[in-house]
This record gives sequence, structure tokens and C-alpha cells, in this order.
Amino acid sequence: MSASPPDFDGPPRLTDRTALSRNRARAARIGREDWLHALVRDEIEDRLSEINRTFTAPAVVTGNPAFWTAAMPAARVVGDEPVLALQPGQHDLVIHALALHWADDPVGQLIQSARALVPDGLFIAVLPGAGTLAPLRAALAQAEVEVTGGLSPRIAPFGEIRDLGALVTRAGLALPVADQITQAVSYRDFLHLARDLRAMGETNALDRRLRHPTRRTILRRAAQILAETAPDPQDPGRIRLGLDLIFLTGWAPADNQPKPLRPGSARTSLAAALSQRTP
Repeated sequence: MSASPPDFDGPPRLTDRTALSRNRARAARIGREDWLHALVRDEIEDRLSEINRTFTAPAVVTGNPAFWTAAMPAARVVGDEPVLALQPGQHDLVIHALALHWADDPVGQLIQSARALVPDGLFIAVLPGAGTLAPLRAALAQAEVEVTGGLSPRIAPFGEIRDLGALVTRAGLALPVADQITQAVSYRDFLHLARDLRAMGETNALDRRLRHPTRRTILRRAAQILAETAPDPQDPGRIRLGLDLIFLTGWAPADNQPKPLRPGSARTSLAAALSQRTP
């Protein structure tokens, strides 16, 4: 029996926004787990401290407005809706915090964020990268195939850094940079990992997911596979996973920014430059 999801009318979508809102509301109701947002906040603060500039009109786009309102009281905090509640040219800093992976149109999210910037304003996006939860994804897939003979979407797709970095340029931002950090996390078992994801509001909200509860036999088998394939080296009784966090940075174009020379405009040939190098 195949576990393939049912057919849907209309254009394909990544995210069921109703389900995503429901998952986030449940997380807030049971006590939201914000440790990943706190990690991202600290990382962004470190990066901003290295920039010789004071930002006076920041904005944050996020699916966790309560955390970011408390973290950045001076910022305008808006939800990650398809149409962002940001006015053009009003902010010198826009942060897109841990929500871009749920966007049906990530380029559109970046373009709207870029339009909200003043000239030479800074954009920073943080989102999960391709290696995030890879052992969990593999364990769920193997367990479902073994039990049902089919496969259904369970974890949102996460992009590669080289592909995500290209989005910054496509959004019209200058001086693009993409880099990545990896955070290792350890859990007692599969059940505690699942509880943490639920408390983060990050459980399955894919539009093409199955619309009925997962069989217990699939979950038990996935737990076994995860324990076998992702043991914590420091404590083999636990499981360990990696979270790849990709940071995308770009600046709203401005006349005072450095710009590359036009091809053919150099006044010294490469051969001449090399010949002048000191042995």
C-alpha cells in the first residue's frame, strides 16, 4: 500500500499556512522553546558589532514575533506572511529570522525585504541549511518505506548554501555574502527531539503532507533507526544531530558603495602586474 499524499487542486505550494499557524500557536500555548532563536540573536549581535554603524530603524520578519519583540524592542517586528507588512524605504536594517524555509516564494520575501531598506541599508536572513536534521529525515523515510512501502513529505526541504546565496543577488542587493555555522544538538531520544520540534513550532506543515496521523509502527521504527545511525559520541545512549544555519547578507544599493570595475577598464595588464611581484 502506497503512502503517497493525495492529489491537490491548484498550483503546487510548499507550505500549508493554516497548519503552520496552528503549529506555531500550539507551541506558544504549551510553552515555546526559543533556544534556536536566542542562538541566532546572539550570532547576529556579534556580526552587527563588527560593523562600524549604528542602526536606528530595524525591522524583523519572523514566525516567532514574541521572542523578537522582546529581543529587539526598538524594531518593527512583522510576521512572515506572503505579503510583508513593511513599507518601502523605511528601515536601515531588515532581519529575516528563521522563517524563510517556510516561504513558497523565498525570492519574493527577499525582494520585499530589500524594498523596505533605505539606500545602503543592511539585510540579514538566517535559515536552516541542507544538513539540518539529516539523520531524522533519513530515519523517517526508511521507516515509512519499510512499514508502508511508500514515502510522504515530512520535513521541509532545506537549501544548499551556494543556491541560497544566489537569492541575495536575485533580490537586487549588493555585496552579497553567504556563510554557514553548524550547531550540534543532543537529545535523550527520538521522543524528546519530537517534543522539542513541537515546542519550536517546527513540526510538519508541508502542503503535500499526509492528512492523517503517522502510524505508531513508523515512529517506533524511526526511533530505532535514529538511535543506530546518530548516536552521540559523548554519550552513546543519546542521539546527536546537526543544525546548519545559513546567514545571507546584502546591502541595498547606494552610490557610496564599492563597485567592481567594468571589464576591460584596467590600466595595467595581468602580465605586467605579475612581473612586478617581489621574488
